[in-house]
Amino acid sequence: MSGASIQSTDLPDGDESAIATARVLAMDAVESVGNGHPGTAMALAPVAYHLFQRVLTHDPADPSWIGRDRFVLSCGHSSLTLYIQLYLSGYGLELTDLQQFRRWGALTPGHPEHGHTAGVETTTGPLGQGVANAVGMAMAGRRERMLLDPTSAPGQSVFDHRVWVLASDGDLQEGVSAEASSLAGHQQLGLLNLIYDDNHISIEGHTDLSFSEDVGARYAAYGWQVQHVALASNGDVDLAAFAAACDNAAAETGRPSIIVLRTTIAWPAPHAQDTSAAHGAALGHAEVAATKSILGFDPDKSFDVDERVLAHARQVGQRGSSAHAAWQLRFDAWSREFPESAALLRRLVADELPADWRSALPTYSPGISIATRKASGAVINALGAVIPELWGGSADLGESNNTTLKGEESFLPAGSSTGGPGGRVIHFGIREHGMGSAMNGIALHGRSRIFGGTFLVFSDYMRPAVRMAALMGLPVTYVWTHDSIGLGEDGPTHQPVEHLAALRAIPGLAVVRPGDASETAAAWAAALSQSAHPTALVLTRQDIPVLDRSAATAALTADATAAELHDPVDRGGYVLAESPGTPQVVLIATGSEVQLALIAQLDLAGRGINARVVSMPCVEWFREQPREYRDSVIPPSLRARVSVEAGITAPWREFVGDLGQSIGLDHFGASADAARLFTEFGITAQAVVDAALQTLADAEASDA
Repeated sequence: MSGASIQSTDLPDGDESAIATARVLAMDAVESVGNGHPGTAMALAPVAYHLFQRVLTHDPADPSWIGRDRFVLSCGHSSLTLYIQLYLSGYGLELTDLQQFRRWGALTPGHPEHGHTAGVETTTGPLGQGVANAVGMAMAGRRERMLLDPTSAPGQSVFDHRVWVLASDGDLQEGVSAEASSLAGHQQLGLLNLIYDDNHISIEGHTDLSFSEDVGARYAAYGWQVQHVALASNGDVDLAAFAAACDNAAAETGRPSIIVLRTTIAWPAPHAQDTSAAHGAALGHAEVAATKSILGFDPDKSFDVDERVLAHARQVGQRGSSAHAAWQLRFDAWSREFPESAALLRRLVADELPADWRSALPTYSPGISIATRKASGAVINALGAVIPELWGGSADLGESNNTTLKGEESFLPAGSSTGGPGGRVIHFGIREHGMGSAMNGIALHGRSRIFGGTFLVFSDYMRPAVRMAALMGLPVTYVWTHDSIGLGEDGPTHQPVEHLAALRAIPGLAVVRPGDASETAAAWAAALSQSAHPTALVLTRQDIPVLDRSAATAALTADATAAELHDPVDRGGYVLAESPGTPQVVLIATGSEVQLALIAQLDLAGRGINARVVSMPCVEWFREQPREYRDSVIPPSLRARVSVEAGITAPWREFVGDLGQSIGLDHFGASADAARLFTEFGITAQAVVDAALQTLADAEASDA
């Protein structure tokens, strides 16, 4: 395929030069650092340019403008596709930033990072995540509109905006995009538009090595509008046809749209185009020089940008400013007409919860037993009554996870008999990975408090999305129930063993395993009171007793240094109960096993041994506490320690030390009732007592 002829009389003056400049910058940036993905950025230069200049409603001077369209580069490896348009459009990136591509401290890292570079809506790179994030953004946009402006005619609300996604064949091969796209079609997310870069090239060669499906037919089956745009006669993007397809997609409001766009990777490089080598490696000096000559650039110059080209491209800033100003007039009129909704929006934008929201939290008294999943459901419903932005659902396990907001509509397309577009109960279907990634998109959209549930064992299906939530610092809440062998008869396929440890290994994820209903309410409060990281609530299927936490609560109230804390749970770990006198052994427990530690404490007291019981609902929060506090809970001088948790034991060495012992499960479970399983596998109060006696003896022998 020859790149010798690139002239087009169909492009407005200046646009052709800007597109050629984008292609040259993509080559130069990769060539400068010696690695990266030039081919896709070169091929997609006209696509991205047209989107930013002609399609997206956006204001480069205000990247967080509520009225903007969202653009998601799901194929994050082609980050230059986005960075170059942010530079040309005037988002704050300059030529020096492109020259620092992929280098330490640059605003242009190898993959786009949310919160790092203005104009980047989400962190992408793990393929498929961006598509699913965009589905969540579209869901959040629809619900926000219905929450704040439900009476406006379709297409007339100040909250109406579109989500545009650029995706590769790799994105569409990943299962998460299929899960999310299926959900989007079912939800009839008419403001969602996906552009599929169908370049027929993957890292290993031609895509027909592994990918031969009819993508358009698949998306038609999902319920999407499907359009196909073939190559222009010279092998470049047929920009006129693509522009028409964008117009058609924007006119479609009843279903999401996909544009299957044929491109030629690395066009118009004379030897590298349409090759897998152009996907992820620098083209080389000779090929770059030859391509620059074809494009009319001096082959001896790098990062050569004509100021007239830059001025032409940055006119989009004026158009964006005008669109923003016109929107502001409409927004001001809406604010005057709906002052209560405007007040709600101001609170949401400020990321504040309603005043006195904590007073809605349910309270529990010792003497009753309740599963923490059930307590969580009560908290969700109590807080849902006072926090309208709280919404969520489950991966088809709502009744088991207790994630249903009672009396609220389901989140469904208009005209549904069992819900509506403003519903608060999301039915994600059996799509755990898609659920997690869509939740990220909802959180990224902003002004929502989103939660989603499944069994803890199926957090494995969500893990890539959970990691991305932690990487971006998104305030999503996972409701993971059936937290151990305590779920019983479903057997080892459904009994999580290694999951707590694996999840705690994710930086930035708070994993909270409450010891009773009261700790569950406190954990929910802690999760909602922050917006800097995701929180995982790990909850029991079986009933467990409500603990007497009066001593711990009184100690917190008396501690002047803890004035900002609301509950002992906020510290992650705390002294729950203590025998009179100096403690001789520390019993550390989480979740349903806290009760075993308390029973063991009484047994040890009968033997004349003073035991301290530490409830450790959240290891991550405990680690964040000052050293002085942590040492007061688990004194370094007290070497006799026992942990008890129905999961793998190795990670507890951090807390029990070299002489301590851990009661847990270092193998898979079995099918039987919960009580039998705990007994058979030695997770009992007696086992805690025996371990305490052994570690006491070991400590005494070591000190001798």
